[in-house]
Amino acid sequence: MRHDGRSDTVAVVPDTPLWTPTPEQVAETAIDAFRRHAETISGTTIPDSVALHEWSVRVRAEFWRLVWDECAMIGDPGERVLVAGDHMTTDRWFPDARLNVAEHLLRGEERRTAIVFVREDGMVQRVSLGRLRRDVAHLAGYFRAHGIGPGDRVAAWMPNLPETVVTMLAAASLGAVFTSTSADFGAQGVVDRFGQVAPKVLVAADGYHYGGRTHDCLERLAEITTRLPSLEHTLVVGHLTDTPRLDGIAHAQRWTDALAAGAAVDAAETPKFERFGFDHPWYVLYSSGTTGAPKCIVHRTGGVLLKHLSEQRLHCDIRRNDVVCYFTTCGWMMWNWLVSALASETTIVLYDGSPAHPSPDVLFRLAADLRMTFLGTSAKFIDSCRKAGLRPRDDFDLTRLRTIASTGSPLHPDGFTWIYDAVAPNVHLASISGGTDLCGCLVGGDPTRSVWTGEIQGPVLGVDVDVVAADGTSLRTMPGTRGDLVARQSFPSMPIGFWGDDTGERYRATYFERFPGTWAQGDFASWTEHGGMVIHGRSDATLNASGVRIGTAEIYNVVERFDEVTEAVAVAQEWDDDTRIVLLVRLAAGCDLDDDLGARLRSAIRTDCSPRHVPARIAAVADLPRTRSGKLVELAIADVINGRTIRNREALANPEALDALVALPELQE
Repeated sequence: MRHDGRSDTVAVVPDTPLWTPTPEQVAETAIDAFRRHAETISGTTIPDSVALHEWSVRVRAEFWRLVWDECAMIGDPGERVLVAGDHMTTDRWFPDARLNVAEHLLRGEERRTAIVFVREDGMVQRVSLGRLRRDVAHLAGYFRAHGIGPGDRVAAWMPNLPETVVTMLAAASLGAVFTSTSADFGAQGVVDRFGQVAPKVLVAADGYHYGGRTHDCLERLAEITTRLPSLEHTLVVGHLTDTPRLDGIAHAQRWTDALAAGAAVDAAETPKFERFGFDHPWYVLYSSGTTGAPKCIVHRTGGVLLKHLSEQRLHCDIRRNDVVCYFTTCGWMMWNWLVSALASETTIVLYDGSPAHPSPDVLFRLAADLRMTFLGTSAKFIDSCRKAGLRPRDDFDLTRLRTIASTGSPLHPDGFTWIYDAVAPNVHLASISGGTDLCGCLVGGDPTRSVWTGEIQGPVLGVDVDVVAADGTSLRTMPGTRGDLVARQSFPSMPIGFWGDDTGERYRATYFERFPGTWAQGDFASWTEHGGMVIHGRSDATLNASGVRIGTAEIYNVVERFDEVTEAVAVAQEWDDDTRIVLLVRLAAGCDLDDDLGARLRSAIRTDCSPRHVPARIAAVADLPRTRSGKLVELAIADVINGRTIRNREALANPEALDALVALPELQE
């Protein structure tokens, strides 16, 4: 059934912890060791992790310099940690630092297993750190031989393969800018993203596995390469076959041949690491807006690495030699987050396929077989396992699991109780939330604190998080009251900006226009009585499909090609403890929304965008609400179908169109 959001105040969950770490468990965590060290060097009493967070935002420079030291960052931090600007976007972190992120991710004993790759059909490949270093060195040699250098873009349209990791690290080793999207995106979705950043190199697989089927990508790849005029090299990875066809693919060469050519240029077993500034760009991620092409978010090397290390080691208690898996695709920021775990000398697990094939317990089977210590997935996956009646603890030995992480959408309270009842009664369940925008978390887990039903444990270290009312006042003393999730001070993983936004105008408008001088994340949230937080979904018009941010403009670009559709609006509806995409269409005279039109709309959206863009419900409406200047109002539509208070109703030219949406039968089933 639909979430009832008719009140701006939500019920506070019962005062019953699901899990509380023992004093011995607390003492063994990295965050507690960090707390004790911070207490010693600062001469300040810091009795627990709540006080540690307060200290971390009060003396930000001291905190982040301690993270650099405690995580043994390779490179020179320089003398200065934070130089304040006139705005959050102009603060400079570690302005004198020099480092290379690939050098961090490739450190450790070369015989250690760096990657375990598992394919849906059961194929398993283990990649040692020595092998990973060698492949990175040879691909970097190929890049150098062909003039790829600092600032050039290297794109990957790839499944979750070791070759994708090699590509990112080879690019980073020489200062090139990496960008990726998943193999299930259609040609238009890929061109909409990569076309903006003009890559010189594209790495792509011949296909991928999902749901018991193989999906060939070569026809789409040929189209993509002809539509990216900046391309000079296309490296085709043989995933479905050892010798993929190259017909019709511009600038094509097989991956294996490129590695061999790179080895001939430079036979070194370890890459050359050129060190760059803290703000040198590492990669471009895509977070779609509500108008135009997807935004290209440029992330800095030092800031993202430092943020990931603080989250993984302190909040997720990831340790050296741990086995870490996050079920993700290369189009979700959690892939980038997962790869960063190599910097803690872990083994990362990459999975290519459906989490429900060949059986819905596949991830838990892998967790047992590979002796995972950390398993990350989506709230939607956890809920699907709960509804299927799975009890993994009855079938698998999951005693090695210390942490299960959930993100992508709010985890329902029933999902919390299911984890402790059916999966692992002694695990730390870390519900986390952040975004592509910062390539990290604003709120997350804490292995030294109790886990309460339905709650994220608290704000992450070093980020001054709050929930605010419409006028910007804090709601910290009003548990259960919804507001906007914000950050009041800068933090190292704030993006450099948007690609092509030279003045920074779009960047500032996106995050700082709502509450001037304060980062607005675009999520509804509320504090809890335990100092934790509940995320209630998006507060803007961006859609969230299983953690992947989708801009409505991508859907409109497809729908507007249909002569039968005059206007359309896509919004997210809270439904069945998750969110689903609803497409509302106003049809041309004489047209009906029959099964054929609905099927053609869904097929076109799937083909040109991705399966995640496909609406769960399509409904025909007589009219759509708009402002007096004629602009359609996605936010007001989202508010009314989710039972929230409608913002700025008085600004609408036809508010009666909103009232008609409440009774739509398609939105009640």
